[in-house]
Amino acid sequence: MEREVTIRAISGRKSDPELSIVLVHYNDRVHLVPCLSSLQKAVSGLSAEVILVDNHSGDGSPGLVRKAFPWIRLIENSENLGYPKANNIGFRRSRGEFCLFLNTDTVMPETGLSVLLAKIRERPEFGAVGPALVHENGRFQVSFGGRVGFFSEIRQKFILNPFYKIALRISRKAREVGWLSGACLLARREAVEGAGLFDENFFLYFEDIDLCRRIKNRGFKLIFFPLVRVTHTGGGATSACPWPSRLAYRRSQLRFYEKHNSRNSRRFLRLYLRWIVFVLGLIGAGGESEERNRYRDGLRKLVSGRGREVN
Repeated sequence: MEREVTIRAISGRKSDPELSIVLVHYNDRVHLVPCLSSLQKAVSGLSAEVILVDNHSGDGSPGLVRKAFPWIRLIENSENLGYPKANNIGFRRSRGEFCLFLNTDTVMPETGLSVLLAKIRERPEFGAVGPALVHENGRFQVSFGGRVGFFSEIRQKFILNPFYKIALRISRKAREVGWLSGACLLARREAVEGAGLFDENFFLYFEDIDLCRRIKNRGFKLIFFPLVRVTHTGGGATSACPWPSRLAYRRSQLRFYEKHNSRNSRRFLRLYLRWIVFVLGLIGAGGESEERNRYRDGLRKLVSGRGREVN
């Protein structure tokens, strides 16, 4: 259940805005103010609305938004509904021809939105555009990739990711890719609606790759555009609970593989996860933390097919 608190388009126009920005927030107040402050500058001169969907944060963030950022359209959920469902709530309330899905642990450069908009407007087959994501020290994150499967994930992690982190320092070339990070994803409304929005069977992780794949399957192109660089802290809402977050990642990974990948790819992934359970058991022989123990047990249940609802 959600409750809409404030409705006010930042553009102040009666007609529908060109751009809707949807943010999902959960207990990450420390990054929220820099993010929204950067957006306030970035939307200047644009026909835009900003919608923040709060997943029942307990850190006082909704009150902060109402007081410091009254131009934001705030929706408060009565429980943590997960990232995909909260994004869908925000998207359904939005009106823009284009929608930017944005994490609240990001900082948008002042001209970033206008440049991204200009890029996606270039060609109607551009279904989504994503910028380069960088750490606060300027180090690049890999925020795009190709087809996701067991061996391609290994190739991405150990070969492509290290290469791109170096190559992106000098590259400004736009390129078509297989997926873009949902931390900052500018999409055409037509493409998102045609793909069926985010899959709410995911709770956290892989929902962006899943959506991108479905957008691409409908004939749209996904464009990585490194000319725009967005600062992204990463893990803002999950850093306080790393082991549960790892389990959530594996749960979503298995769900993604079951939805999109071959039987062999799923088999290799399960073998790999069983190996992780075995290694964690060996480590535990020397004394293990309670959270790591719960992670190992939860992962064991996931691999056996009994852990769909393990938290």
